[in-house]
Amino acid sequence: MNFLKPLLLVLCTLASQVHAQTTLELTKVVGGLNKPLAMVQPNGDPRLFIVEQEGLIKVLENGVITGVFLDLSSKLVKLNKEYDERGVLGLAFHPNFKQNGRFFVAFSAPIDQQTLSALPTYSHINVIEEFTVPKNPSKKLTAASGKRIMSIPWPHMNHNGHWIGFGSDAKLYVATGDGGYSSEWSPESIAESYNSQKLDNYFGKILRIDIDRKSKGKSYAIPADNPMTKLKSALPEIWAFGLRDPWRCSFDTAGAKHLFCGDVQQDNYESIKIISKGKNMGWPVVEGRMRCFNWESSLSKSVSCDKADINPAILDYANCTAIPENCKGISVTGGFIYRGSNPQLSGKYIFGDWSKRFDQNDGQIFIASEKNKDEWAMESPVVTMQNMPANNKLPFVLAFAQDAKGEVYVLTALQSKRNAVFDDAIYMIKAN
Repeated sequence: MNFLKPLLLVLCTLASQVHAQTTLELTKVVGGLNKPLAMVQPNGDPRLFIVEQEGLIKVLENGVITGVFLDLSSKLVKLNKEYDERGVLGLAFHPNFKQNGRFFVAFSAPIDQQTLSALPTYSHINVIEEFTVPKNPSKKLTAASGKRIMSIPWPHMNHNGHWIGFGSDAKLYVATGDGGYSSEWSPESIAESYNSQKLDNYFGKILRIDIDRKSKGKSYAIPADNPMTKLKSALPEIWAFGLRDPWRCSFDTAGAKHLFCGDVQQDNYESIKIISKGKNMGWPVVEGRMRCFNWESSLSKSVSCDKADINPAILDYANCTAIPENCKGISVTGGFIYRGSNPQLSGKYIFGDWSKRFDQNDGQIFIASEKNKDEWAMESPVVTMQNMPANNKLPFVLAFAQDAKGEVYVLTALQSKRNAVFDDAIYMIKAN
């Protein structure tokens, strides 16, 4: 019977390599929302703060909306009737918010007359403003109390980015898109002169600023260790460049505390990137992980390109626009490294895709695991939820969030257009 031992060993080895597909359960936390784009929990505060695209920041306590923290609707550019990518885009609480009450909001403001004169075709200004919660509880926090920290005139209504967040270094990081629409395109011969590749503009970048100090003429200071401070032709705020439309970023709260971003690509491949100091993240030389982008036809593949000095994405997947077979979605939504109570998900990156199609909900949730230093493998889990939408597919996946315990949430919408009825929701992600 000894001949059976090698056979059994082989079978056991094969069995150990077969993993059951992960099942995720979405448990509803709160509904009745209007396009929630972020949910943030300050250090040492039990409350969660929900950002709605059209101007409201709401307070969530024990699964119940207890009030409106701040109403910025009066400060927003007028949004398009059907679909718009502008609005309140980011929220970050100062690491010492519990003591100083300071927080920062990124949103799309109207073009002022001075900017309109210089840039008559521009859409809006993406701004970051600082607010401070009044120490006197009877005094109301108002939109008018905001102090302008940063302003970037924006050519089109899309590719705004403008996730903002504090790193473990207490510096504020800002993700910016490439400006959108026609500003995406340049002749192949001048790819290096494209917005995201140039260091003399704020488009397609990760910016890093010190909001606890001020430099001459600015409402913030430039950290001395920013990588571009000694380049005269570069903007000193730049931390990394070569992004297209970074939609939702996050810092890992443990380990190396990497900065992860979902970078929405053109037509072929979506990508997740770990942002590194001073690095070129690739766009528009490459799309996805490290695939040359074809300037003449974005729906086809380019043969070759100069990949020197490009920091590759950690993963990519097929975009249904150009690659309908076995595709995963059309617009990546960045997520979080799970650090919650479930060991099955610990250390894994939970992210998603807005939808597989624009005209109806077909949201996607993925799990990624580290294969090696530079590459991660992704999995499409089975996802269940009560009260699935009418087409039996997940809602649009707008964003993800993480609480102080490391649990991860998904922020969803039932339709792509602006809401007439507010019935969007946030779910906690659990693994069965």
